[in-house]
Amino acid sequence: MKTIFRLLTELSSRKTISRITGQFAKSKISTKLIPRFAKSYGININEAEKHINEYVSLNDFFTRRLKAGARKIQQDDNIVVSPVDAKITGIGTIENGQMINVKGQDYTIEELLNHSPRTVTYKHGFYMVLYLSPSDYHRIHAPISGEIVENEHIPGKVYPVNDFGLKHMRKVLSRNERLISYIRHEFTEMALVKVGAMNVSSIQLIESLNNEITVGDELAYFEFGSTVVLLMEKDSFQYNEKKFIGDKIKMGETLGHLIK
Repeated sequence: MKTIFRLLTELSSRKTISRITGQFAKSKISTKLIPRFAKSYGININEAEKHINEYVSLNDFFTRRLKAGARKIQQDDNIVVSPVDAKITGIGTIENGQMINVKGQDYTIEELLNHSPRTVTYKHGFYMVLYLSPSDYHRIHAPISGEIVENEHIPGKVYPVNDFGLKHMRKVLSRNERLISYIRHEFTEMALVKVGAMNVSSIQLIESLNNEITVGDELAYFEFGSTVVLLMEKDSFQYNEKKFIGDKIKMGETLGHLIK
């Protein structure tokens, strides 16, 4: 049965299917689905920037902003916060360039970062994998303060990044479409890897995004359920050990602190 599901997922993960789904989600007729979508996924519409009837498409609602003040972010130059609302699906040290046992699979940093010269920076660092379900807020914010020194877009597949996809599809995090932002802090660097997912997959940077960013600034958004991978340099991050795999976290929630 898993083989059949895998085959169906391979077939449905073509860009053509994704494009058709995206076109419908952006159409005016899709507004009829918004109330049912919000109810089915238990979305807290009270924290949305606009009233539910003001959104002009399902995609417009899906990529909604939050009301001002909906998230309280600690202002500290060395703080690391969650860039998204998500579930932690992987966490740990990078062992000789590998993220070990992410839903039963190992990933090399070289593959994830598309063989970037920056790979060496994270060979013995720390990683977190954060999965966004359809019920989550889908805008991506700065996990640290610093300077964006590079953005790299990597075309790829649009496999699901939910539990099934991570467990039963081969290395989806390094095969899917990705948009990687490298953020330079005063004394370290972090890679923010935005991984597209099944159906729409599109990852959009915020227009007129400044290179100089402050923790909590809006950077980008997903147009469907997706995943973010955070990569830190070795001995640069003190993790909040109260956070575990399977825990739900909110954008702006403290993950730990950077250390010299």
